[in-house]
Amino acid sequence: MRLDFLPGKKRTIYQRPDFFTYSMDSILLGRFVTLRGGKRLLDLCAGTGAVPLALSVRTTALIDAVELQEPLCRLMEASVSENGLEEQIHVHEADLRTMHPQDWGVYDVVTCNPPYFPVTAEKGVNETEARTLARHEVACTLEDVVKTAARMVRSRGRAAFIHRPERLTELMQACEANGLQPKRLQFVHPSAAKEANMVLLEAVKDGGSGMTVECPLLVYGEDGAYEPSFKERYFEGEDPYA
Repeated sequence: MRLDFLPGKKRTIYQRPDFFTYSMDSILLGRFVTLRGGKRLLDLCAGTGAVPLALSVRTTALIDAVELQEPLCRLMEASVSENGLEEQIHVHEADLRTMHPQDWGVYDVVTCNPPYFPVTAEKGVNETEARTLARHEVACTLEDVVKTAARMVRSRGRAAFIHRPERLTELMQACEANGLQPKRLQFVHPSAAKEANMVLLEAVKDGGSGMTVECPLLVYGEDGAYEPSFKERYFEGEDPYA
């Protein structure tokens, strides 16, 4: 187990490289979602806690972090303690598919960085069970994640996801089928010359029609260095939506 900084160096996180480590998508989701007015936040598929830790830089709201795997929960608890955030971030070892408002209450904001890949005959097995569950839809599907987010967020509350562009149609259809109206969309490209490899989507429960497609977020410039807009978002935590 090792202790690393999150981008921006405002939070530290415990990780096990042989087991599971956070990636860029978690930080981008934590920076992207609108938190304005949110007093109760929920992060699904929390892993080792990168999204809740990133959110805690932007808000003092209470954050429930839900993760299925016990070892990841223990790592997340260690990170929460290391950052002195025990009063703000509460770690729950739970199956998101069983969550209901009568037990948990409702939330103003729900975030999720879910497993990206469906299980097929060719795919669905990684070198460890932890990575398999984190990357592939073994324990929950895209539809499971959206249904739970819709169930747990209050009317006019927000749900935000990050996913692969090739599954954006599925994601938007699942949102609309469950009363989540897509409102903000942003594609993330490795560079201007490359196709997007991530997409961020924010939806509003019982929201009206109309969606904003934001300027693409480019990670690297032609010189191979981070683009200034990406660097500001990812490392400095610029917060236009607080």
